[in-house]
Amino acid sequence: MHPQVSLSVLGELVFRRDGAAVPLPSSRKTRALLAYLALSDRPHRRERLCEIFWDLPDDPRGSLRWALSKIRAATGPDLVQADRERVQMILPAGAVDLDRTRADLARQSADAMSLEDLRAAVLDLARPVLDGLDMPQSDLWQNWLTGMRAEAAALWQDAATRLFQHPDRTDADVLRWAHGWIAADPVAVVPVRALVQVLRRSGKETEANAVARAFQDAAMAAGLSPVPDPQADPGPPPLHAGFHQTIGFARATDGARIAFAAVGEGLPLVKAANWLNHLELDWQSPIWGRTFGALASRNQLIRYDERGNGLSDWDVDEISQAAFVRDLETVVDTLNLRRFPMIGMSQGCAVGIEYAVRHPDRVSALILIGGYAAGWRIAATPEERERREAVMTLTRLGWGTSTAAYRHIFSQTFMPDGTPEDLAWFDEFQRVTTSADNAYRFQDAFGDIDVRHLLAQVEVPTLVLHARGDQRIRLDQGRDLAMSIPGARFVTLESRNHILLGHEPAWDVAMMEIGRFMDEHRLR
Repeated sequence: MHPQVSLSVLGELVFRRDGAAVPLPSSRKTRALLAYLALSDRPHRRERLCEIFWDLPDDPRGSLRWALSKIRAATGPDLVQADRERVQMILPAGAVDLDRTRADLARQSADAMSLEDLRAAVLDLARPVLDGLDMPQSDLWQNWLTGMRAEAAALWQDAATRLFQHPDRTDADVLRWAHGWIAADPVAVVPVRALVQVLRRSGKETEANAVARAFQDAAMAAGLSPVPDPQADPGPPPLHAGFHQTIGFARATDGARIAFAAVGEGLPLVKAANWLNHLELDWQSPIWGRTFGALASRNQLIRYDERGNGLSDWDVDEISQAAFVRDLETVVDTLNLRRFPMIGMSQGCAVGIEYAVRHPDRVSALILIGGYAAGWRIAATPEERERREAVMTLTRLGWGTSTAAYRHIFSQTFMPDGTPEDLAWFDEFQRVTTSADNAYRFQDAFGDIDVRHLLAQVEVPTLVLHARGDQRIRLDQGRDLAMSIPGARFVTLESRNHILLGHEPAWDVAMMEIGRFMDEHRLR
């Protein structure tokens, strides 16, 4: 009988066999390697592992062999599989505590989880991921670890929100977690509102007023407008309260794990991934939430996180147009989708176009929003190319820092007419959705996209929408798409935003045009 094994990464790294903790190697890099192999759950090239954990003068291949021997000695010889080129750790499903908690939150709707399960999730996720395994001198490892901790923090906030809004939660639940949550995020409405209510019920009026005033001061300093009233009734249920989103994972041809989600009912509508996405965070976001809800209201909306960001694997060997298309193929094949319309936004349009040409039997129609056929190295002016390269340098320097100014460069060009609340949310969303290294790699890959030679081969009905004043992708690039795709319909939207926002008139026009197009071709 095989032993039962499990791995705890929430808090200190602990490996257990048949319930008993197993002593792990004293080397921090060896324990970090163990955690990395377990959490990434796919094969890795030996060269890449050496690059992450060891410097070249230190005989990295020899160090890797030594570390793997120590891991095998601690965990057993069967869990680590390696050949001359690649290394992989294979654990039973649900063996890692973070994976189990993530799956529980994704599988169950907000009102389906028991109070005890929510308390356990909040307690588990409050512990730092891989506590004690920071290695600031190893940039690639530290960036990956920062990304894992950001994901865990987002899951904690999701679990805590559900706990605070649970009808049976107690005042003790709020008092235990609200102060720490507010310290980490002074403009989070949920804990402030819950704490103010609890304090008032306890007769602590002065303390309740102080909490409310501190929140309003922080909200004004952050530029939120209008400033929410933490003492007011919470109002309607959360966005998309009537929907249940399910999340799963597919394995790409190179082993990368791609996260996908399905929500709504009816004929499938597949959205090609774009940068940046996060299946959990953007579903309830002020940026994409209303758009995704509208698309899911009459179709089953299929979304997935692009490799390198969101819930998909961040540490991947390749970030390129070719890999993006393969990942789309992987998701479609995993879900066994036979024929469906596709929607693309930004560089997701090029992914959708290439997929439609490769698989004309599967794609029934294309909807392209703010898209382009040629990347910035090809289609941009010399001045624009120089600006893009300068932004890439800034990305590497400051993306992952607490200073939002670096990321604000993107926010303002994506949404020049966004509210201060929209921009502040997107600034933070970018930081937790991908690493600085991947943000750089994405921008580099987008510069080389070129599907111009495929446009004339698109055989399906196509709707192209583009904002007249788009600050990221010029109107003429969208017009070129429509002119080059046979029979495409082109609609100009009166907006300056690259990401259409639910509160602007252009959004209503876009949704009306998409609905008319879908009805015309019986796509829902």
